[in-house]
Amino acid sequence: MKSIYAFLIEPKGERYNNTKKVGDKELILNTEVFNHQFINRQGIVKSTPLALETNIKKGDTVILHHNVFRRWHDVRGNEKNSGNYFDEKNYIVYPDQIFAYNNGSGWKPLKGYCFIQPLKEDNTLYANKEKLIGIVKYSDGTVDNGDIVRFKPTGQYEFVIDGQRLYRVKSNFITIKYENKGNEEAYNPSWAQSG
Repeated sequence: MKSIYAFLIEPKGERYNNTKKVGDKELILNTEVFNHQFINRQGIVKSTPLALETNIKKGDTVILHHNVFRRWHDVRGNEKNSGNYFDEKNYIVYPDQIFAYNNGSGWKPLKGYCFIQPLKEDNTLYANKEKLIGIVKYSDGTVDNGDIVRFKPTGQYEFVIDGQRLYRVKSNFITIKYENKGNEEAYNPSWAQSG
């Protein structure tokens, strides 16, 4: 099955990532369908659009918008699937819902997006443990991987990719590129490293 303008994608694993292995037991972290933090955001491409040129190929892993695999409740309390749902193993996904892909040689963000690992706040007077500054992990070419940048507030969306908590930031939301001091410490809380 092929679409003219959309990708056909299946979830990589389950629709929700709401369990964690603790020793030989499995711990359920969340039982709500509406909490976006526990929705799986990785999928496997089953087919690409016929009418679009793309670097994404069949079999690639992609990072998706959190609403692709999401379930929700309507005003009557009935559980519904997202508008992307075709069946449990097939979702119709449009290009603007994909942020990065991996074809086996590492993550590559699509044009217009960078993935940034936040830095730990080094000033003990601040209650927040991170600032709007981070290390570019995956760049679309606007800046280089490894650069330290500042980005606009409210422009970051949290993802966990390969056990690292990263922000997806629109490239045009990056406001400053800093010189590396060499003592910057990434902020990656222990919950992001769960497998």
